[in-house]
Amino acid sequence: MSRVKFILASVIGGLFVLGSSSELSAQEKPNIVFVLVDDLGYHDLGVTGSTFYESPNIDELARSSFQFVQGYTAARVCSPARASIMTGVSPDVHKITDWIGAPEGEKWRNYGRETKLLPPHYEHQLNSDFITLPEALKDEGYATFYAGKWHLGDEGSYPEDHGFDINKGGWDKGSPMGGYFAPYVNPKLEQGPDGENLSIRLANETAQYIKGNHEKPFFAMLAFYAVHGPIQTTEEKWGKYREKAIENGVAESAYSMERRLPIREVQDNPVYAGLVETMDEAVGIVMDALKETGLDKNTIIVFTSDHGGVASGDNFSTSNLPLRGGKGYQWEGGLRVPYFIKVPGMNPSMLIDYPASGIDFYPTILDLVGAKDKDERVEGISLLPVMKGKSMKKRSLFWHYPHYGNQGGDPSSIIREGKWKLIHYWENNQAELYNLEKDPFEHKDLASLEPKMTKKLQQKLLKRLDRTSANMPKKDPMYDADKEQEVLNRAKEVRLPQLEKQRMNMFKEDWQPNPDWWGSKVTKD
Repeated sequence: MSRVKFILASVIGGLFVLGSSSELSAQEKPNIVFVLVDDLGYHDLGVTGSTFYESPNIDELARSSFQFVQGYTAARVCSPARASIMTGVSPDVHKITDWIGAPEGEKWRNYGRETKLLPPHYEHQLNSDFITLPEALKDEGYATFYAGKWHLGDEGSYPEDHGFDINKGGWDKGSPMGGYFAPYVNPKLEQGPDGENLSIRLANETAQYIKGNHEKPFFAMLAFYAVHGPIQTTEEKWGKYREKAIENGVAESAYSMERRLPIREVQDNPVYAGLVETMDEAVGIVMDALKETGLDKNTIIVFTSDHGGVASGDNFSTSNLPLRGGKGYQWEGGLRVPYFIKVPGMNPSMLIDYPASGIDFYPTILDLVGAKDKDERVEGISLLPVMKGKSMKKRSLFWHYPHYGNQGGDPSSIIREGKWKLIHYWENNQAELYNLEKDPFEHKDLASLEPKMTKKLQQKLLKRLDRTSANMPKKDPMYDADKEQEVLNRAKEVRLPQLEKQRMNMFKEDWQPNPDWWGSKVTKD
C-alpha cells in the first residue's frame, strides 16, 4: 500500500487536547464514547469498501473521524483483543491468549481436529493488577458506563470489577445467549419485551445514560454482541438483502478452501447484512443522543472491531477480500479492523496509514484528555502526534496466538516492522514473510528470497516472546497424520458443498429459519 500523506485541515478554536490534566477542570474535559463491535470485518462497512452491506450512520461517523486505514486488533480472537484494549498491553503480556472458554491442553483433542500441537494454558480472566482504561479515567474524574459483551472473566472479573460504575449486559459469555431477540439469557441485563432487538436495546441503554445528568465527564463503552454469531435478523431485512443480492447477480459459488477449512469469498449473506444494518442503526441511536444533548461538541468517539470478520469456521458470515483470511487467521483479514477516532475541534482531511494497534487506544485516549499512562506496563503509544499531522517513528508490532483457531488459523506469532510482516508457525518453526507495501493481500511469501530479513525479524520476535515468558503449544504425542488428512478431506469434500447449498437456500423466496424468525415476530400484548 502506498503511503497516504496526511494533512490536518483546520483546528477549530482552542484544543482541549493541548492541556495537561492539571490544567483541565472536570467541566472542560471531553466525554468519551467507545463503540466496540464484535467480529466486524475491515471491509464490512460502506466507508471501507462494502457494496452489499449498508452502514450509513457509521459511514457518517467515519467521515468526520481520523480513519486509520492500517488499524489493527491486538489479537485475532475476542478475549485477548478486548483485554488489550482495556490494558494497553499485548496478549503475551496479559496472558489471555485465546477466547475465554477455548479448550487447552489435551482437552483440544475432543474437538476432533487431529493437529500436531496441543494448545497451551492461558489466563481465564483479566488480571486485577492491571490498571484498566476505565480505572485510569476514574482517576481523572470520569464517571464510567459499560453496555454489552465483556468476555473477560466470570464472577469477580466483570466490568464493575475493573473500573465501570454501571454494567448493562456484560458477563462471562462471548455470544448473545438466547439470541438477538428477547427474551434474553443474560443475568446482567434486565429482561426486555419479547421480540426486542439486543443491539437496539444496548444502544438505548447507552443513549439513556448519555442523556442523564452528569456532574462529571463520562466514559461510556458500548460493546455490541453483534455481529457475532448466531447471525440473526428480521424477515424484512432478510428480504431486503435477498433482493439486493439477486439484483447484483448471485455468484454460482462463494467458497474456496483455505489450509484447513472452507472460507467465504463473497459478501452476499442476507442475514448477516441485516445484522450489520441493525448494529448500524443502533450506532445511530447513540450518535443522535449526543447531538440532541449537545454533547457531541465535547465528546471523543472511538469506533473499532475486536478483530477481523468471520469468513470461516463460525458462521462463515462474510468475506474480507481482498484481505486474506479472517477472524482466527494469521493474515491481514484476521488482524485489520475499522479504526476511527473522532475528536471535537480536530478536523481530519485525509486517511492515515500509520499502523495503529488495539493497544494504542489506552494511551491515545489518556493523551486526548490531558492525562498520562497510569500503568508502566502500557505498550501502546499515543496516536495524537500523527493525528496532528506530525510524523511518528516506525515501531515493531507483535501478535502471539499459540492456539488453533476455530476458524482454521494456525498457532503462530507475528511481527510487523515497517513494510515487512513475518509469521512464525509453531508446528514447524518455519516462517512466512510478506512485503505489505507491494503485497498487502499476502499472496507471495518472500521468506526464501529475503533470508536476511527473515532471520532478523524471526530473531527479534523470538527474543520478545522469551522476554515476556509467552505461553507455548506442545507437540501432541498422539498425533496421527493420516487422521488429520481425513479431517482436511472432509472439510473439502463434505463441508464445502454443504456451505454452498446452505447459501443458495437462503436466496429462495420461501426460506425462513424458523416460524417466528428467531423470536423477532413474538411480541407481548
